[in-house]
Amino acid sequence: MKTKSIINGTLRIVPALILLQTLFFKFSAAPESVYIFEQLGLEPWGRIGLGIVELITAILILIPKTTWIGALLGIGIMLGALFSHFTRLGIVVQDDGGTLFILALVTFVFCLILVWQRRSNIPLIKNLF
Repeated sequence: MKTKSIINGTLRIVPALILLQTLFFKFSAAPESVYIFEQLGLEPWGRIGLGIVELITAILILIPKTTWIGALLGIGIMLGALFSHFTRLGIVVQDDGGTLFILALVTFVFCLILVWQRRSNIPLIKNLF
């Protein structure tokens, strides 16, 4: 029972921490973040707007009753991030060794698992399973 609780906690905490950690860079206009959003043609409003959405997403993931909503939002955000890496940015961005790509992939996978675990809570699909 305790192992299951640790796994469930980890599945929620890891993506939330990754999302929250990137907020400093987005909200402080760190050069790396500005560069990324300039490449995407979304600087500055895309950077700031996405930061706000990521903050909301992280909070929703951490609240047990809303984890599924946050995880769905996380999947959407990370699909956008991964798509940007594949199409515009590349896997390695400004010599980061692929760190941003790996963090996006980890967040995406954890959010997928969270949605699968909580699929019975999702109104549109709970009757399918």
